[in-house]
Amino acid sequence: MALIEGCRHELELTVSLDEIAKATEAVVAKIQKKALLKGFRPGKAPLSVIRSQFQNEIRQDVIEEVIPEALNARFTADKVSVVGQPSITELNFEPGQPMTFKAQFDVHPDFELNEYKGLEVEYEDPFVTEADIADRVEQIRESKAEYVNIDPRPAADGDYVVVGIESGDGLDGEPMRNPEMTLQLGNPDTIPAFTEGIAGMTPGESKDISVTYGEDYGQERLAGKTVTFDVELKFIRRKDVPALDDDFAQSMGDFRTIDEFKEQVKASIFAERQYRAQEDAKNLLIEKLADTHDFAVPETYVDRQLNIQLESYARSLQSQGIDPRQLNLDVSKFKESQKDRAIRDVKATLLLDKVAERESVGVSQEDIDKEVQRAARQQREPVAAVRAKLEKDGGLDRIANSIRTTKTIGLLFDYARKVTPTPKPPVEDEKVEA
Repeated sequence: MALIEGCRHELELTVSLDEIAKATEAVVAKIQKKALLKGFRPGKAPLSVIRSQFQNEIRQDVIEEVIPEALNARFTADKVSVVGQPSITELNFEPGQPMTFKAQFDVHPDFELNEYKGLEVEYEDPFVTEADIADRVEQIRESKAEYVNIDPRPAADGDYVVVGIESGDGLDGEPMRNPEMTLQLGNPDTIPAFTEGIAGMTPGESKDISVTYGEDYGQERLAGKTVTFDVELKFIRRKDVPALDDDFAQSMGDFRTIDEFKEQVKASIFAERQYRAQEDAKNLLIEKLADTHDFAVPETYVDRQLNIQLESYARSLQSQGIDPRQLNLDVSKFKESQKDRAIRDVKATLLLDKVAERESVGVSQEDIDKEVQRAARQQREPVAAVRAKLEKDGGLDRIANSIRTTKTIGLLFDYARKVTPTPKPPVEDEKVEA
């Protein structure tokens, strides 16, 4: 077995005449059973006729039979862990001659695991200030605000208004209609033309308002157009934010006082920041683990990872409302640009697998059940249905591998030597020379 490059190897094999003869007999017998030939009952055609009528099929079936057997026997004898499907070249298969061929294939890398305990990483638990708590509490209060209709009067800047709109001149196709749209006059998110046009109107009044949209407006149908809208002011509303007191706290759950509620808010902010900080630290640890090991990775794994990255990129575009097919993406260039990242990701995966083996990281049925139940809640489907679907497409194995990897990364973090992050230097304002 010759090493070509990295994890790529080449092997030249010979299949003896005896092995070819045995395979040929088995193939001919199989074809005889299903062959439908004129003048013969099914399965009763003479073998000589089968050999004559199905020469090409017999030859191809023999090749597909003996090559995998020969390769598997050799791989087993040499204790070789092959990745993916071997590529067959220089096949010679002539009547009366042994079959010869070459096979190229990737081998799972064999490498020594260096020290992975005590890797240094910058990390410290986050802190939560009183201002952080106050901001979050205010966001929650805002989300619980109620909008109450007030007695009719002219609308003014800062008012919350409910209007009915319908497009008129300036827009082709089906008119735009919204019978009840809520706006805050003067808010940066409100188009200024609406603020200016509605200000001074009283509930029940209607008027035409002309709106000019910029060329870069988010809705292509409106971009660059001037559209006239028939606008009816229906209500002016007052925004009532609940008072920050014990009653508010009790309305938010099992809290007796506002101080108890604030403690829960603090804990929630801390947990969020701690999770993000630990995820950042874990990613750095994985990078460090990869940096401390130097070994080749199979191209088969790299190609598989590149396809995953391509699919992830396409899903990201779709989530933004972009059809990847319309971008005319050069797949070859994309994969070339992502190859270094893919190699690093594959390397990290192999290393984490090795650490998991060393640490005997296991996955219990309870672990898998929890993930299946979580998926069922997200998909709003019965647990049994989700489990059946996952069993069918190999999803349970993927879940188990993901849990194992997560646990292994957690161990790396637990073993790591945490150091206080280096303060980032302040960004100085650029000086403008006179």
